[in-house]
Amino acid sequence: MKNVILVLIDGLRPDALPACGHDFTETLLARSVHDLAARTVMPSVTLPCHMSLFHSVAPGRHGILTNTYVPQVRPVRGLCETLRAAGKACSFYYDWEELRDLSRPDALASAVFVSGHVHGYEEANRRVAKACVDDLAAGGPDFAFLYLGWTDAAGHGSGWMGEEYLRAVRGSLDCVRAVCEAAGDDTLVVVTADHGGHDRTHGSDSAEDMTIPVFFWNRRFPSRAISGTSILDLAPTVVRALGVLPDPEWEGRPVDLP
Repeated sequence: MKNVILVLIDGLRPDALPACGHDFTETLLARSVHDLAARTVMPSVTLPCHMSLFHSVAPGRHGILTNTYVPQVRPVRGLCETLRAAGKACSFYYDWEELRDLSRPDALASAVFVSGHVHGYEEANRRVAKACVDDLAAGGPDFAFLYLGWTDAAGHGSGWMGEEYLRAVRGSLDCVRAVCEAAGDDTLVVVTADHGGHDRTHGSDSAEDMTIPVFFWNRRFPSRAISGTSILDLAPTVVRALGVLPDPEWEGRPVDLP
């Protein structure tokens, strides 16, 4: 693959996809290898889950257990550092500032941050997605991370699976569709979540919090359902798609793609 775009919809439960009524869900299913019952890590909290995604180890290994970053005692090289060492360019587009610590200094070629707290997450989602799509249309970085925080904000504000949450899911899928439409035949789009949620919270080991969807989408892929996917498997899958070896300390395994 020439490019990999990782789109993470914060707090997206798999059952929200049919419930929200967005027609692009069928397009995702029709052109992807997908697991609608993938597993995240405990604690099912945003920063620990992202650290596990980007470093392919459980929170007990990277040491981030809350939404406050602390330096790793025994550092594991992350996704962006691994790609940077292989000469690949990485870019972030995000609207929750704590995610700045997912990569180490000098690992990113560029970054676009729009504060969801300042501008509102609905607007921030649109702005970071547009920046990602514009860069992708211009050739894009080798690896792009697009983070969409509106769904999580809506879940905490009015409850998971409520109307405002489902509206945020629909808006986030609009962003995903724009990315997929801008992607070429040699671009892999990975769509996933960090955790789910229930009531107005998350962080437990309940199925509602721990189950996430994962789509590996390309316009040429046939539809194939898989099972047993972990959030730890995403970094190894991304680097292999770009022709790079995973870090030997990573615990996940790459997903077999067409």
